[in-house]
Amino acid sequence: MAKPDSSRIFIPLLAGASLRDRVVASVGALAGISLAGLICAAMFPVSMPWIIAPIGASAVLLFAVPASPLAQPWSIVGGNIISGIFGVVVAQAIGEPAFAAALAVSTAILVMSLARCLHPPGGAVALSAVLGWQSFSGHVADFLVPVLLNSLILVGVGMLFHRFSGHSYPHRARPVDGKAVPQEPVGLLMDDIDGALADLGETFDISREDLALLLARAEAHAAERVAKAQLALGVWSQHVMV
Repeated sequence: MAKPDSSRIFIPLLAGASLRDRVVASVGALAGISLAGLICAAMFPVSMPWIIAPIGASAVLLFAVPASPLAQPWSIVGGNIISGIFGVVVAQAIGEPAFAAALAVSTAILVMSLARCLHPPGGAVALSAVLGWQSFSGHVADFLVPVLLNSLILVGVGMLFHRFSGHSYPHRARPVDGKAVPQEPVGLLMDDIDGALADLGETFDISREDLALLLARAEAHAAERVAKAQLALGVWSQHVMV
């Protein structure tokens, strides 16, 4: 087996990404954060934060990897607000800041997973609830309302933006237009994919449906390549015989 190129160890790997996608993601984040900030600043009193820091991380997922299960609307809205609520609960119950911070993040991970809305920035939301508890302890709404509205506005902008970006959002695994693929990869069943995922014991940032579609398209390209090679070999053989 070939050894990995150590010179590429620090090069980020994001399958399917292109320069156009990165530019689109940057424009989307600009629009999403700007509108969330402007709307909330106009609605909220001076005492309330107009935007929370974890929303920046949510924007990265929403606009840079909109196909990720971690970037879907329920993941963003549900993950952020659930984490915020449990962060506040932990901050109220635990007086030791270091332990409260750790417990808030760990609880957020568990609850988001159970609610099917795992969202990495949710951990930062829970941590923010603990770290900022002294500043809003008497006015919990000053924290939770910005979390909720920031998330809702960002998702709304994302849904509108991705109608023109070339990406489906909320994401649905769908065949390429004009290129038919089987419902499941030829020779593979969804149970086979589940078994392979269980064997590896890792969590991948791709849905089972997208993985099946990717494998089906890879098989289609492989079949096309083999057919072209066989055709070229046949033509070459005819020339040799002549």
